[in-house]
Amino acid sequence: MIGDAMQMRPMTAADIPDGLRLCRASGWNQLESDWRMFLECNPAGCRVAVRDRNVVGTVTTLKYEEKFGWISMLLVDPDWRGRGIGTRLLQESVDLLASAGTARLDATPAGKVVYDKMGFQEEYRLMRMRAASPVRDRSAGVTTRVRAIAAGDWARLLDWDRRVFGADRSAILRRVHASAPEYALMAESAGEIKGYLFGRHGFRSEHLGPLVAIDEPTARGLVLTCLSRYADKSWLTDAPQHSPEWRAWLESLGFVAERPFIRMFRGANSYPGLPHQVFAIAGPELG
Repeated sequence: MIGDAMQMRPMTAADIPDGLRLCRASGWNQLESDWRMFLECNPAGCRVAVRDRNVVGTVTTLKYEEKFGWISMLLVDPDWRGRGIGTRLLQESVDLLASAGTARLDATPAGKVVYDKMGFQEEYRLMRMRAASPVRDRSAGVTTRVRAIAAGDWARLLDWDRRVFGADRSAILRRVHASAPEYALMAESAGEIKGYLFGRHGFRSEHLGPLVAIDEPTARGLVLTCLSRYADKSWLTDAPQHSPEWRAWLESLGFVAERPFIRMFRGANSYPGLPHQVFAIAGPELG
C-alpha cells in the first residue's frame, strides 16, 4: 500500500535529475533534453510521485490537439515497485487527458496487464530493434533522391504527417529536428515528398524515427542514407510489425529484436492515422 505519506505533484525542471536517475535505473535511453521537451510541450501534464521528499515515480503526458493524448515516462523507483505507485501515476495521467477523449500509449507485455484492467485496448504491435555494431555501407542501393530536410519542406511535410500520425505533432518534430538536424532526411521524386526520417540522440544508442514513407523501398533508402553517414554509432528503432519483410530487412543490416511493445488506446480512437505508412515510430514516449 502507498499510505498517506506519498504525494503527487506537478513535475518541474528541478525534478529532471530524478527523472534521469529513474531512466538509468530502468535502462532507458532518454536524455535531459527529452524531459525538457515534455515540460515545454505540456508543462501541466507531467507528474512526480514523492515519498519522504524523494521522487519515487514519474509520468508525463502530451496532448495532440484535442484528438488524443499520449502517456509516457511511467517510471517507478525499483525500491518502491509493487506498492501501487505505478497504478496511481497511470490513473493520474488518464485524468489529465480526460478532455482529449482518447488516451494512447505503447506498453510492454508486462505493463499491458495493468493497462487492460484500466480499459485500454490493443491497436497494433511494435518491436524495439537495436544495431549494437556498425552497419556496413549499403548506400549504393539507394535509388530515391534523399536529402536533408530544408526550411521550405516543413509545410508539406507537416501536412502529410498530420494524416499519417492522426494529429498535429509539429512542436515535437521541430524539437527533434533542432536537437539532431543531421539525422533529418527527406526522400522526393519529381518534386513530391515520398518519405521523411528524423533521429534523436540517446544515452545508450541513437534513435531512428519517426520514419514515414510511401512504400518500403523509399523507407529503405532513407535508412541506408542515414546509417551510411553514421556507421560508427549504435542505433535503435521501434518498428511496427505490419510487415515481416521490413523486419527481415532491418535484421539484414544488423538490427536485433530487443523487446516488443503494444500500442494501446483508451476511448474511441477516432484518429488512428495511417499506420501502414509508418516504418518507425518516434518512440514509445512520443507516439
